[in-house]
Amino acid sequence: MTTFVLVHGASHGSWCWDKVVPLLDAQGHQVVAVDLPGNTYGEFDIPPAQVALDTYAQHVCKVLDQLDEPVVLVGHSLGGLTITQTAEYRPDKIKSLVYLTAVLIGPGEAFIPLETRDAESIRKALDREGKSTVSDDLSTVHYVAEGLRNLFYNDCSDDDFAWADSMLVPQPLSPYIDILHTTEENYGRVRRVFIECLKDQALSPEFQKEMYTKFPCERVMTLDTGHSSFLSAPEELVAHLVSV
Repeated sequence: MTTFVLVHGASHGSWCWDKVVPLLDAQGHQVVAVDLPGNTYGEFDIPPAQVALDTYAQHVCKVLDQLDEPVVLVGHSLGGLTITQTAEYRPDKIKSLVYLTAVLIGPGEAFIPLETRDAESIRKALDREGKSTVSDDLSTVHYVAEGLRNLFYNDCSDDDFAWADSMLVPQPLSPYIDILHTTEENYGRVRRVFIECLKDQALSPEFQKEMYTKFPCERVMTLDTGHSSFLSAPEELVAHLVSV
């Protein structure tokens, strides 16, 4: 039996794994789907403006500390940053990191780098291509409704898209621009695997390959899906996860 800890990406929550959890459970695995602070409906006291990448990582550390054995830690999309920073803090609690079409960058880097964190720079970086907007108080990023289907759910059923669309919440801004702090002594000794999604419109296949080429993984597996394989192809995704 393996323990899987599943970490969602931007604007999502533990709900996005609802098709995956029972499939892993049916094979005898233990599964914990995490809700990150600032991404859920009133379950945390931390307002989005106070949520940073380290907030996410420390929360996942608390989850790992409650488990008896090292886990397979899975991060989707922006969740790749969370699992990377968590591995720096708890390398001995993690058997493998799985980047599911997820952000994979190195120490001293940010997903969206900024020379300065003034309002103009933040808006210029995050109000991108009409796909997202930044709140007036610079605390959250909102994905534009008109582009969501193609961006996140291009190969999902109409019912799955409607359900997911109804569940999305504003995404705390800071994790996009916070700098990773990792070392070879901690993060560098944790095994990592990448699952690329060939029809992804949010993180293009070219960008995924660029990331896992720059930061090599022990294995690269492939799904012929869009960004949200946990909805469009949960059986195929689970087959990859259990093979880790």
